[in-house]
Amino acid sequence: MSSPRFRKPPARSPLKAPPKSPLVAACAALLALGAVAYSAWVLEALLTTGLDPVLAYVSELAAQDQPYGVLFRTTDLVAGLLVLAGACCGLLSRPLPRRPLAVAGWAALALFGAATAADSRLPLSCAPTSDSACAAREREGLVPATHTAHSVSSSVAVTAALVAMVLLTLAARRYGALPPLARRGPAFVALELAATVWTLAGIAALDAGRGSWALGLGQRLQVLLIAVWLGLLAGTVTGRRRRTP
Repeated sequence: MSSPRFRKPPARSPLKAPPKSPLVAACAALLALGAVAYSAWVLEALLTTGLDPVLAYVSELAAQDQPYGVLFRTTDLVAGLLVLAGACCGLLSRPLPRRPLAVAGWAALALFGAATAADSRLPLSCAPTSDSACAAREREGLVPATHTAHSVSSSVAVTAALVAMVLLTLAARRYGALPPLARRGPAFVALELAATVWTLAGIAALDAGRGSWALGLGQRLQVLLIAVWLGLLAGTVTGRRRRTP
């Protein structure tokens, strides 16, 4: 009797695309629009702002005494609300499994959106890097309390964005989902950390009277990376994949 022939089972793809849902599409659209609105500061290249981009904080574009302050405060508000809504949609639509890393990552992203929106409602009264009188009043504590509140909300926003980058990247890698984010996320995290260190070093140098270390460029790189990462997340969510059981 001849021995039975064994056929090699067909290879099974490790990844399977789940059906799309309107909530996923909404998540991607909101995050993409939020990334665009968060990048509105690039308009300074076309507008006469009077601020030096190598030195000035990005938030100084939205100061109350600046010619385009209303424009930049509005785009910051819109960006924050869009990202907040997109993060909530991401949590509900579950492009990542609803496990601790992913839930914490979406929550951090929602906090970033909320803090950015709050930031727009707490503008600086003047631009200290280009106005010596403003800088003197700030050193003497003669500026409105919104200056301190703005510093806090800005710090919360950037910290939350960095935490969201780390947690959602870890979630994508651990849960075998969102391959583009899993592959490229670590590079964004490393670059964002470097830009944050640059910005903090520039602030410390400026406060110590040792120059600015191109503080403005460091901070612009910081916010640009956040915007590009939001775009990556938006594009990744629409093509999300998950592992088969």
